[in-house]
Amino acid sequence: MTTFNDILITANDRAKTKQLPYAGAVTPAEAYALVREDSRVKIIDVRTKAERDWVGTITIPAEQHFSVEWSLYPGGTPNPDFIDQLQRIAAKEDILLFLCRSGVRSRHAAKLATDNGFTQCHDILEGFEGDKDTQGHRKMISGWCKAGLPWMGA
Repeated sequence: MTTFNDILITANDRAKTKQLPYAGAVTPAEAYALVREDSRVKIIDVRTKAERDWVGTITIPAEQHFSVEWSLYPGGTPNPDFIDQLQRIAAKEDILLFLCRSGVRSRHAAKLATDNGFTQCHDILEGFEGDKDTQGHRKMISGWCKAGLPWMGA
């Protein structure tokens, strides 16, 4: 049985192996296990409100799930208040798991948060929808949804 600490060690090992500039990287299943194990773990969904409204969102306890847009919709401009908004919902030592569509923006968010003094930033690998399949569809080969974790569609 994999424990909370085992998951964090694995996440930290991934960061060292891949030379990531933040604490670690977790799979969607590992992220969900961490959330279930400790109510202080927070998932920060960095997708736009439009993405959450139109595509869906994870369903975990509200006190562990927060939205801080990495970029703004429409236009995709960077959110100039990202760190200020993050500081309103998280302490510097909280275990933060960043989630986006496919795992790209979440990496950037984890790095920026780390650069601003947050010490336990982790990327959720694969993201909410995962990579595209050969027909260009997401949610079919990887990600939170494919892993069968709790989420609600639009």
